[in-house]
Amino acid sequence: MTVIAEEVAQMKVMIRNFVENEVEPLAQQIEDEDRIPDHLVEKAKELGLFGISIPEEYGGIGLNSTGKAIILEQLGRTHNGFVSLISAHTGIGSTGLVKMAGEELKQKYLPRMATGELLGAFALSEPGAGSDATNLSTQAEKKGDKWILNGMKHYITNGPIADVVTVFALTDREKGAKGGITAFLVEKDFPGYIVGKQDKKMGLRGSYTCQLIFEDCEIPEENVIGEVGMGYVNALRILAEGRIGLAARAVGSCDKLIEMSATYAKERIQFKKPISENQGIQWMLADMATETEAARQLTLKAASLIDEGKKAIKEASMAKMFGSEVFNRVADKAVQIHGGMGYIAEYPIERFYRDARITMIYEGTNEIQRIIVAKQVLNEV
Repeated sequence: MTVIAEEVAQMKVMIRNFVENEVEPLAQQIEDEDRIPDHLVEKAKELGLFGISIPEEYGGIGLNSTGKAIILEQLGRTHNGFVSLISAHTGIGSTGLVKMAGEELKQKYLPRMATGELLGAFALSEPGAGSDATNLSTQAEKKGDKWILNGMKHYITNGPIADVVTVFALTDREKGAKGGITAFLVEKDFPGYIVGKQDKKMGLRGSYTCQLIFEDCEIPEENVIGEVGMGYVNALRILAEGRIGLAARAVGSCDKLIEMSATYAKERIQFKKPISENQGIQWMLADMATETEAARQLTLKAASLIDEGKKAIKEASMAKMFGSEVFNRVADKAVQIHGGMGYIAEYPIERFYRDARITMIYEGTNEIQRIIVAKQVLNEV
């Protein structure tokens, strides 16, 4: 059992109250308008949510991986678009800077990212490099004291509104993923930075994705994150931690779906008795609760390994894969328990059902997670 530090326990209660009293009442508005109200974003900034993974010396809260998972679990209980805005920033949007950047780069950007003044994003995927992240075509060439970046990224969460983006590009085509990919911190105001077409998606309303286009985009040489050529290794490390956060969010969503389903089952009368008395409904709830708890423990185990300084590549992929699939199964059963009401757009069950689907795709498809897990298992014997 994970022991929750007193500060994290207090923050957990605070965020739970924020979610239930301020975010959830506006969830349908977010869905209808495809926009997160400004005052909710400002409140999230006041609560320190944009700085949960940024160290205290740079103005953040500095939670470890376990603490962050606990907080993201609470955020997962409400509108997934709202959660995505924050988690893309605190996860893959800032992890590279926190873990791999030099001190000068950290001092320049992290304090403003911690307050939410600067919003972060992560740009790895391309039309020809989705699951195969080694197949990048975006490239950067060193010219004097600048890197010149050319190419396109797509499906970039927070892309339309991001201020700073961690971008991966080829810097040595011959070496490729083995020493030829480099990570850069790119500002939206750099010359040659272009925000492309915004995507219209099945779910995650209020969370925006788009293409990012770089046409002779000029990047100062000091904006290299980590070492030149080590970008692919860094990307794997960033994604591993991001996958734990995604799993934690999925667990929180499952908790909310279980609570709504159990409440509805006790209130819904059919054949002169609550449907909660039917064994078929009880078994669905039992499966939902059991799988959710298993996903929670797997997520916390992966987070604790990160906190111990271990890579946790296998465990992070397990948590993301299992957590996202549990989320989809729980959402499906929640729709079934609610019957016709579960299919109606004005009720939250239908929203969770649509939002769940992307979790098995982004930050590495679940097929890729299985390949990662299998390779690690085979290397262990």
